[in-house]
Amino acid sequence: MLESSRIFDLRNQTEFHTLAVEVAQFQLEHCTIYRDFARLMKVDQVTRFEEIPFLPIRFFKEFDVVSDAIPTDPLVFLSSGTGEQGRSKHIVTRPALYEQSYSLGFETYFGSAKDWVILALLPNYLEQGSSGLVYMMDGLIKQTEHELSGFVLNEMEQIHAHYQAAIASGRKCMLFGVSYALLDLAEQGKDFSKAKVVETGGMKGRRQELTKSELHNALKQGLHTSEIHSEYGMTELLSQGYCGPDLIFSTPAWMQVQLRAVSDPMAQVPEGQRGAFNIIDLANLNSCSFIATDDIGRKVPGGFTLEGRVNESDIRGCNQMVG
Repeated sequence: MLESSRIFDLRNQTEFHTLAVEVAQFQLEHCTIYRDFARLMKVDQVTRFEEIPFLPIRFFKEFDVVSDAIPTDPLVFLSSGTGEQGRSKHIVTRPALYEQSYSLGFETYFGSAKDWVILALLPNYLEQGSSGLVYMMDGLIKQTEHELSGFVLNEMEQIHAHYQAAIASGRKCMLFGVSYALLDLAEQGKDFSKAKVVETGGMKGRRQELTKSELHNALKQGLHTSEIHSEYGMTELLSQGYCGPDLIFSTPAWMQVQLRAVSDPMAQVPEGQRGAFNIIDLANLNSCSFIATDDIGRKVPGGFTLEGRVNESDIRGCNQMVG
């Protein structure tokens, strides 16, 4: 059995490649769906990093993608969307892995949650339930150990009052929300100039879709802040990427993005050129760590950029329109 602690102790690319090969082989042996797909790709075992097959993300809609015995009452996350049939499902057999991944990822980018008051504007995720994002934010809110932190819905005046109280107490304040909810807040014209604003994409059919640049500009103007940050995550992953005003996403050491050619899923795309994302998330130890997504972008120095989605793919709730 692989020691999960190794996932978060990676020090360099060589160690990442070595562990990725071990995880791929483990999942070929223990994840039926991944093994069957790999055999269709004529892969029976993995001994080199370049041999690792990537499971199409749609398989999370159609099958139970697990590499572990499913406990009696597993943690199950569903993607945002309309109707149960069209929602991806991620069965999380070891919640502690997710908790460690999102906590360390947040700390790497923003510092300790204990330094923050976090106000989470995620109304649609709360309404639909079974959200991995809500689970993550609930955990981070608890880590702040501050009475002002919490989920907020449409209480615009209350949000501003909590923000002002947080700043007055000497705490940093983070507004973390889905795009349309942050835009609703921005239209109130309140000053949030000292807040760290983090959007997680998605209009959920509530508003016209905007490019990432257009969205950030609208939020900066409405919230009177100089910069906007963004989170890149999805139901099928247990790790997240974050970007700042430069729109270049960075990932923690156990998560990497590779690019494949849209017209040929077996062809790799060099840095700087446009391609579809293959994501390695080693925290997905007990589902599948190697996922061929429908997102498109480029690898650039320091991380990756998002530029849209593969044509004819389903509209994803997070970060589907980027420019």
